[in-house]
Amino acid sequence: MDDTPMNSTMQSGREQGYLQVFQEVTRLISGVHDSQQVMDLVVRRLPVLLEVDAATIRLFDAGTDRFVLGAAWGVSDEYLSRSIIDTEEVMAELLAGKPTARKDIDQNCDHADCAYISNEGVKSAMSLPILYKGELTGLLRLLTKRPREFAEAEINFAMSLAEQVGVALANSHMIQELENQVKFFQAQREISKLVNSTLNLEQVLTAIVEKLPGIMGVKGCTIRLLEPATNRLKLVAAHGVSEKYLNRGSINREDSIFKVLKGEPVAIYDAPNDTRVNYHKEIMEEGIKSILAIPIKNEQEIIGVLRLLSDTHHLFSANEIHFAVTAAAEGGNAIEKARTYRKINLLFNQIEEHERFLQTILDSLWMELLVVDPSSRVIMANKIFLNTRGFTEEEILGQLHKRVSPWYVDDMQCPLQQVLQTGKPVTVVKEYDVEEGEAGWLERHLTPIIGEHGQVDFVVEAVNDITDQVKLEQEHSRRMKLQGVIEMAGTAAHELNTPLFAALGTAQLLREDLEEPDMIEEMDLIISNMKKMGELTRKMVDLTGYSSSEYVGDTRIINLQKEQ
Repeated sequence: MDDTPMNSTMQSGREQGYLQVFQEVTRLISGVHDSQQVMDLVVRRLPVLLEVDAATIRLFDAGTDRFVLGAAWGVSDEYLSRSIIDTEEVMAELLAGKPTARKDIDQNCDHADCAYISNEGVKSAMSLPILYKGELTGLLRLLTKRPREFAEAEINFAMSLAEQVGVALANSHMIQELENQVKFFQAQREISKLVNSTLNLEQVLTAIVEKLPGIMGVKGCTIRLLEPATNRLKLVAAHGVSEKYLNRGSINREDSIFKVLKGEPVAIYDAPNDTRVNYHKEIMEEGIKSILAIPIKNEQEIIGVLRLLSDTHHLFSANEIHFAVTAAAEGGNAIEKARTYRKINLLFNQIEEHERFLQTILDSLWMELLVVDPSSRVIMANKIFLNTRGFTEEEILGQLHKRVSPWYVDDMQCPLQQVLQTGKPVTVVKEYDVEEGEAGWLERHLTPIIGEHGQVDFVVEAVNDITDQVKLEQEHSRRMKLQGVIEMAGTAAHELNTPLFAALGTAQLLREDLEEPDMIEEMDLIISNMKKMGELTRKMVDLTGYSSSEYVGDTRIINLQKEQ
């Protein structure tokens, strides 16, 4: 380099200008604590200060091992959408932490995205690694639309600025993290109180999707829960996004979903171009730039996926992800409690419906009925029992059987205890006094309801008044006995008829030979009696029925009846 006084003056002036630019950039970025504002500020001011046409900042996304766009100024969206940033040689230098500067990059291009560079008219580029504590966190690129050589002093100066950008980004992240920690702690308490204030599942889901976007500073939120029957995700709540976007189709086969369902949160910086999600067209139309997907867990398993959708490019910090995971876990437990409560309510409703159905059946039975549990306490009674015995349901439910049952004698003879001990049904017939001189009969059936392990769960006691049945059976028994007597009498009469008629014929012949009046009178008496006996045997042969009538004391006589 020529060390003349003029050149020294020019160099001194350039160095003074660099110092002023450095101070201005440092002052500007030190007063801004939001990382996105820092990046936007740098890409707007550096082109003016360094006399270049455009600037871009790309941040390293560890999730995809790619550089994603953080901020840009002076270039088109088409240029920014290219998948290849620069040549492999340049990228290797940058990854090693070394700055590079080249001109005529539209002509010296060896990758598939050269057309984007030509169409944009970019001629020269200075690429600078953004480092913080020796770790690469991003890239700062300064572009010109005319060929330009970058002097070593310019490269060194720009590298110093890039380092300041790295420090500023780190500081803004740190400050933002501290602010977020306080905000997230307060928000976590609020969310916990909110989702645990109700056991209504829809209210829990709505509270989560409406509250989280405001806390996280994003556009919207969706919740999908796994259906137990199909093990597929079903959308159950959403906020901040359109119906058209929600109806775009299933996301069950997205790569990001597979990872989330394994329990890993997934942060997607450039959602419209990230291969871990589908439906890029719909995502772009909805204006979604970044997505954070979080597994929803209860205490035992993953039950769904929560997704936070940002309409600006957002590099989710570890603190933000941790808060979202915590909020999702809190929501997961609340969702599981609400689900359990819903199941319990449904079960109670089913039990009540079954009880009503069973009670209707029991009430339709024309017998007294009690249901007793293994502790001998009454758990159900039908209306016949209540009305007959003068009880209300409230008076007997939960009472010991022996205090309720009018048929109880003592524990030694109690058939209920026998059924509870043996698990076998018992039937007891008991006589009782209806009124003076007249008896009635009750029949008790005690039937065990056996559980799946062979134990007695309940005993059903059905009591029926069988007085009419017993009397009918007694009358039938008497009739059967008398019928036997009648049949025997008919047989005997048939056997007597033959000798009786023979004797009657002989007596009539003898009378004709008699001459003495006394003898004739005696024979006529004999013949008359024999005819009466014949009439009696004839009636006995023709006998088809009978009737009884009172006689003396308890004796009754039988009146034989002939078929008319």
